[in-house]
Amino acid sequence: MTETHAATGRTERPSSTRPAAPAPAGEARRTVVRGDGSTRRPVWPGSPQPLGARYHLGPDGVPGTNFALWAGGAEGVEVCLFDDAGDETRHPLTELTHEIWHGFLPGVRPGQRYGYRVHGRWDPWSGARWNPAKLLLDPYARAVDGDFTLPAEVYGHVRDWPEQHLADTVRDNRDSAPHVPKGVVVHSGGTSGADDEWLDDRRPKTPWADTVLYELHVRGFTKRHPGVPEQLRGTYAGLAHPAAIEHLTRLGVTAVELLPVHQFAHEDHLLRRGLRNYWGYNSIGYFAPHGAYAAYGTRGQQVGEFKEMVRRLHEAGIEVILDVVYNHTAEASELGPMLSLRGIDNRGYYRLADDPRRYADYTGCGNTLHVVQPQVLRLITDSLRYWVQEMGVDGFRFDLAAALARSMHDVDMLSPFLAVIAQDPVLRRVKLIAEPWDVGSGGYQVGAFPPLWTEWNDRYRDAVRDFWRGALPDVRDLGYRLSGSSDLYAWGGRRPYASVNFVTAHDGFTLRDLVSYERKHNEANGEDNRDGTNDNRSWNCGAEGRTNNEEVNALRRRQLRNMLTTLLLSTGVPMLVAGDEMGRTQGGNNNAYCQDNNIGWLDWSLLKEPAWRNLFDLTTRLIALRRAHPVLRRKAFFSGRAHGPEGLRDLAWFAADGSEMTEADWFAPSTTLGMYLSGRDIPQRDARGEPVVDESFLVVLHAGHQPLDFPLPGPPWADAYELVVDTSRESQARAPATRATAGSAVSVPPRSVHLWRVDVS
Repeated sequence: MTETHAATGRTERPSSTRPAAPAPAGEARRTVVRGDGSTRRPVWPGSPQPLGARYHLGPDGVPGTNFALWAGGAEGVEVCLFDDAGDETRHPLTELTHEIWHGFLPGVRPGQRYGYRVHGRWDPWSGARWNPAKLLLDPYARAVDGDFTLPAEVYGHVRDWPEQHLADTVRDNRDSAPHVPKGVVVHSGGTSGADDEWLDDRRPKTPWADTVLYELHVRGFTKRHPGVPEQLRGTYAGLAHPAAIEHLTRLGVTAVELLPVHQFAHEDHLLRRGLRNYWGYNSIGYFAPHGAYAAYGTRGQQVGEFKEMVRRLHEAGIEVILDVVYNHTAEASELGPMLSLRGIDNRGYYRLADDPRRYADYTGCGNTLHVVQPQVLRLITDSLRYWVQEMGVDGFRFDLAAALARSMHDVDMLSPFLAVIAQDPVLRRVKLIAEPWDVGSGGYQVGAFPPLWTEWNDRYRDAVRDFWRGALPDVRDLGYRLSGSSDLYAWGGRRPYASVNFVTAHDGFTLRDLVSYERKHNEANGEDNRDGTNDNRSWNCGAEGRTNNEEVNALRRRQLRNMLTTLLLSTGVPMLVAGDEMGRTQGGNNNAYCQDNNIGWLDWSLLKEPAWRNLFDLTTRLIALRRAHPVLRRKAFFSGRAHGPEGLRDLAWFAADGSEMTEADWFAPSTTLGMYLSGRDIPQRDARGEPVVDESFLVVLHAGHQPLDFPLPGPPWADAYELVVDTSRESQARAPATRATAGSAVSVPPRSVHLWRVDVS
């Protein structure tokens, strides 16, 4: 709150207990039944453990719900129950154990909607922002009913205060309850009350080296799918439908990486423009499946629906990995809404700046969770364990993971977060993927995360894009990326699968747009095309956007085949983005985070077009080839040394003239690289302890715009070769084998990849 002196114009800091902006006279409010009201339930002491709202049998076998909320520094907590009409009953929690307010309410059963009001000082200058007029979402809520619409009433301060530089200091005393969603009490075992056992033998447990990731959006993947019933499209049940799963199994991917499914809110600036947050990187409920993706209801039904989706995917041999956003919340900066953590304990949950009115922002989203604080670390790890143990997921991709690895300021690979994960008996066994950067100083940490972790490797993305658009000065970087990025990951016992290789991700151009646009076209986002990166490393092949020039279109399709082939033949873990395998386009929008429409949804009609069906067929063939050949999915780095009596190395490189590359060749300009992968020198054994032996392959990548006569390496590398993949062909349907003798020169078409199977007598 502030007090302005008319005579001087100075703004002073008054007593923190005096309200500054009382509710307007005549404001409509919900009925509130207090203390001695006839509908008041008794509040028994209950237990401080576990946190959240947990339904169970209490003393003397009485059913009810235990409520427990950590609110350090608060002066009082009320749990607020809401009936179907929206009327509210408040129940003070009087028990306080180690800063956890708790109580057991007899008779409160699953399906009950609730929230919290937390009392304390309003003193933004010291970071204290308690405001009991605001109904707060339980951070441990297992389900959320309703959506955040962000009218002025849901802000803890007076959002529209005339002096905006002071707005965050003026407390808003209007009741937010009619305008915010509510938490829902659910059975701890789901909506049926039965406990689920996510035993190891019920999970696919795909080894990292065998994994093929497929990044998809729950809503966007099935929203236009003709084989999914209309009422299920865009939902968890839609993704669980046989028609959706059939595409995944035919493609051959082993894991889906779901864009955020934690309950999230839409930003105010989007709602004002008639848009919504589509991607979901704006979390507010770390235990609750996002209610808008539920087909069957949001009074807890979304929990069971999500679990059923996981079961169906597991039955198909597909793991489920969640993209999680623990680095910041939807409450944004000091000018953002008061939805949950800010009103529970602003100073405890968020990193504050030197001026406690402000937030330390390492995320670019207005705030950063203070993961060094024990209660924040507990919130995150409790959430992670919940999704593994009760919801059945198989791993996580951590958005802006460097922000989680910060100690007090700097990124620290011995930070509490990483240390806790490393020793946790549940979390250290699941797949852990870091987005190894944030927007703060020193935040770029590619290659720095410890063993157990894999990382999104943006250096792979950049090298492959630059090679195929002709922008690499030489092929040194490409050689590292194709062979597992040993320069980044060959330390501390890490393996090639520490690198998640990708050419595209949800953030940026689709693969088709990467070869169709050189400039972003984000006008539909309403930000005058200022949003989204300008560093796309794209090439439009001679025309910007859609064109009727068939020569340009043919080149674009070839470039798509080149990049998909490069990705799926590289050592490491490949990640595809849903729709890239069938030519999905966003019309040049490289930041479709707010496009919950045809821009963001998959267009399944593309599979009816021969050109895009051919691309899908090539992708499935390459994934099958990878699955069949362990030399393409090695568990150890190449040594580059000879292992057998014939003197062959496990990895060899060849220049455009067919000779083995010298040190000088790596530094010389080149648009061609040959890579020989020996299947006879794989340093791993099978389940019975026998050596793993495979066929050998020669990959020739040629990004030049003219054909190349490439002499195939002769003995001892090979006696003959068989052409397996030629990306210059529109269709990869099997044709009579093309064979060539070792030492002969073969014509490699411009901008194409040849994959040759090696024959050795």
